[in-house]
Amino acid sequence: MAKNRSSSKVQALYDLCKKTFTPSGTPPPSPQAAQRLCSLLDTIGPADVGLSENVSEDDRGLGFFGLNRLDRVARWAQPITYIDIHECDSFTMCIFCFPTSAVIPLHDHPGMNVFSKVLYGSLHVKAYDWVEPPCFPNEDRSVRLAKLAADKVLTAPCGTTVLYPKTGGNLHCFTAITPCAVLDILSPPYREDAGRKCTYYHDYPYFTFSNEGEKSDNKENYAWLSEIETPEDLYMRSGKYMGPAVEV
Repeated sequence: MAKNRSSSKVQALYDLCKKTFTPSGTPPPSPQAAQRLCSLLDTIGPADVGLSENVSEDDRGLGFFGLNRLDRVARWAQPITYIDIHECDSFTMCIFCFPTSAVIPLHDHPGMNVFSKVLYGSLHVKAYDWVEPPCFPNEDRSVRLAKLAADKVLTAPCGTTVLYPKTGGNLHCFTAITPCAVLDILSPPYREDAGRKCTYYHDYPYFTFSNEGEKSDNKENYAWLSEIETPEDLYMRSGKYMGPAVEV
């Protein structure tokens, strides 16, 4: 007799992702498929993935304002914990657990769709999309114009956010206001040989570079992004997944 599959929400999430995504990322998920995935993610809480909201801050860093709210250098001192639930050619299911003030710097998701659900705590998100066609200041190719897509705080319980290859804030930065955790679905996964390499950026205010005649209104909604090396202060450690097993 065939073994019954787990009835956990994580298993349901895996099954739905397997139906929704492909290794190539094409065709992209339909609006209906994306909504089904969001609806399921919206029902998932910390306990469903083996997490507890009772996180002690005794060894979790300096707090959102730290020792000096103007000095944010130490905010990356405590590690972000990365928990792998499942990864295959079509998608990655994972969790990021942040101590207070931890940051994942501005980075991209080339050719990828990302569904993010804050499981507990509060997280500040700042996100951009590239301006198309590509725009450079006075032909300086070291920086490129991007438009602000989001600058907000997400506090659990809240809805799932979605970004697509060219919309929704494909380039984003996370800052933990409190201890928090984020469940991420990335499709297709990062894969350097397929052109899906994570790149980090620094954002400059629009007025930093002159570009006469471009985006003369609402300049606060635009920024110039410059590629940088992976920040040395970005400290991640692997954690063990303690939730229900996924049957593949």
